[in-house]
Amino acid sequence: MKRLLNCTTSEMLSMNKDELKQSILACEGRTVMTETVCAIPPLLGDLTNAELAVSFGSDMVLLNVFDCNHPTIMGLPETEQPVQLLKKLIGRPVGCNLEPIDNDATMMEDRYEISSGRHATKETFIKAKELGFDFICLTGNPGTGVSHASIEKAILLAKEYFGGLIIAGKMHSSGIDEALVDLKSIEGFIEAGADIILMPAVNTVPGLTEKELHAACQFIKSKGALSLSAIGTSQEGSDEATIREIALMNKRCGIDIQHIGDAGWCGMALPENIMTLSIAIRGKRWTYHKIASSVNR
Repeated sequence: MKRLLNCTTSEMLSMNKDELKQSILACEGRTVMTETVCAIPPLLGDLTNAELAVSFGSDMVLLNVFDCNHPTIMGLPETEQPVQLLKKLIGRPVGCNLEPIDNDATMMEDRYEISSGRHATKETFIKAKELGFDFICLTGNPGTGVSHASIEKAILLAKEYFGGLIIAGKMHSSGIDEALVDLKSIEGFIEAGADIILMPAVNTVPGLTEKELHAACQFIKSKGALSLSAIGTSQEGSDEATIREIALMNKRCGIDIQHIGDAGWCGMALPENIMTLSIAIRGKRWTYHKIASSVNR
């Protein structure tokens, strides 16, 4: 199995979920995931944010605010297969967020209601599979009310009805006051079938220490899963020095995939911050290799 770092487009897009997971593991912490909002006009107008993100070094693209009932990716030409077309254009694995809303949870803030096509349900998992997503991310946007308990229930459904890689965890509170890195919850996620555990990156949420994240990464690896650190607190729009510090600190903790969020401009991180993250964790050689490699290979 080749490392994702070395793979061409044809190799990446031909992988099944187990091969993709092993390929990421083999990269030893040198995988970049960029999240982009696909439901608003993109930064460059007539090009998707995903295309821009990949041109600055992203290995994987996560679509936020994607509605499985009304599948639209702004910046694409008219098509009945938006996910397949996007994968053809960017040559990278593509996934979407689906949110396991906990209607019984006590909220810290007013709940933000989202469309049914964004909820993590049997119906959206089936549609996500039909659309061609390589992975789904079970998490919560600000104020939507996603809990660890609701994530674990959603993993069981996703395992049955989706079939691709399952990422699970919280980048921030999502409106519910609970520990964001909790080993008991993480163990439940893995036992339910999660392949990758999402946690906030150190330096992005109050109080999360390097020691805690390092211990969680070791625990996750011992259970056969991968770990993902998320910059989901708008720091994707901060200065490059901040991104570099976050990148190196979380690599030191043992993270397999480093995610950078969508709150820079127009639904994506500042492009130069994507490149800064990439260069920090794998150097210019591999960053330029990713940027230069043709999707026709």
